[in-house]
Amino acid sequence: MKVVITGTSRGIGHAAALKFLSMGHQVTGLDRCLSDINNTEYKHIRCNIWTDELPDVPDVDILINNAGQQSEADENDDIDVNLKALIRCTRKYGIRRGIKAIVNVASVSAHTGAEFPEYAASKGGVLSYTKNVANLVAKWGATCNSVSPGGVLTASNNHVIENPKLWSEVLNECLLRKWAEPSEIAEWLYFIAVVNKSMTGQDVIIDNGETAKFNFVW
Repeated sequence: MKVVITGTSRGIGHAAALKFLSMGHQVTGLDRCLSDINNTEYKHIRCNIWTDELPDVPDVDILINNAGQQSEADENDDIDVNLKALIRCTRKYGIRRGIKAIVNVASVSAHTGAEFPEYAASKGGVLSYTKNVANLVAKWGATCNSVSPGGVLTASNNHVIENPKLWSEVLNECLLRKWAEPSEIAEWLYFIAVVNKSMTGQDVIIDNGETAKFNFVW
């Protein structure tokens, strides 16, 4: 199948591209940065999905909306990149006859409201938009779902991962006292997009028990 994945230069998007390629699919990656993926079935297009004209990719079967950013200040453009650009890509590649599956990468912050305000708001919007699109593509027998990762071991999180004090604190927030590898999130993306045939309009939380943890004092 033909797969479009946004944000394939690193992290979850990079791992997802490798997963789909390993299963025999053709992958087009959209990213404003270069990618080191070397595979004859992979095509990399440098593109800012918010500001640039989106390239034509015909006959897309699966769309993985992964690209995003996390900014510490509200004057940044998290909502533009994480939500509005995702909507652009979905309208371009996903809401069309022939699409089979769309999977959006949200965040556990969409459920908890944690992290930075614009980031949390942008990811909350992804959850609502996922349900909206599920209704739009159902007439073609297609699914649209999202995943909400908690902490993931990517370079963008090195500020926490490489600081022993902060790392200890974040692990205490997880029941399983660990974060996920990008390859594990990629497995979820593949399952939801390819194996799954009946779940649509839903979100899967993959957070090592972050949202399930509670402290009971008696």
